[in-house]
Amino acid sequence: MTQGTGNAAAVGEYIAAAVDLVKTYNQGETQVRALDGVTVGFARAQFTAIAGPSGSGKSTLMHCMAGLDAATSGHIALDGTQLNGLSDRALTRVRRDKVGFVFQSFNLLPQLTALENIALPVTMSGRRLDRDLLDHLVGVLGIGNRMSHRPSELSGGQQQRVALARALVARPAVVFADEPTGNLDSRSGTEVLDFLRRSVRDLGQTVVMVTHDPRAAAYADRVLVLADGRIVDDVDTASGSDVTLALGTVGRAG
Repeated sequence: MTQGTGNAAAVGEYIAAAVDLVKTYNQGETQVRALDGVTVGFARAQFTAIAGPSGSGKSTLMHCMAGLDAATSGHIALDGTQLNGLSDRALTRVRRDKVGFVFQSFNLLPQLTALENIALPVTMSGRRLDRDLLDHLVGVLGIGNRMSHRPSELSGGQQQRVALARALVARPAVVFADEPTGNLDSRSGTEVLDFLRRSVRDLGQTVVMVTHDPRAAAYADRVLVLADGRIVDDVDTASGSDVTLALGTVGRAG
């Protein structure tokens, strides 16, 4: 389901979906339409990349889908929960229980160890930590010997791997990753993208990633291209050159 092809009844077919999503901002006396009637669905256990030029609306779409920002109009559903009209407290519960986040700037708490940062979403929700899943994640990510270290004692790549484990350890419905390789060198970035793809294949995790990098987008099963707040392309199993071509077409059209 993408722009112009879906309706409200179709929302239930997806782990996360939006119908006719509009988001406007006021900049002085000017109203900016960051999202312009976006309709999209994200399938369970799929890796989707949202790509587009700066200002295209890709991060705004992710923030609205994750309950971090309120849409101006339209409908959003996440794992069976309609986000429209929820109180701030209810939205906080949805984010805590259904969403994992990976940010470009890692967002680790500096006073906590790596282990404490990873376990934080579970302990805050009052649930029991799944030690088997924890051991699996830190083993795959290669950070088992860094669990007692604080963020200041870790490299950027190690910090992002801690953030990845934190995002997945609570078994969220969806992991939203906003430019997760943006602050990493090429080797660390590749490791992060490999892990995200592997989490879909091995754990059945649903991943939605925002990126401006065609090479990063090519790791996904599906690539959505945004321009001027609308979905202008929807490509399955794209190569880096496919995404580059789609983005180049958007640039020429603009």
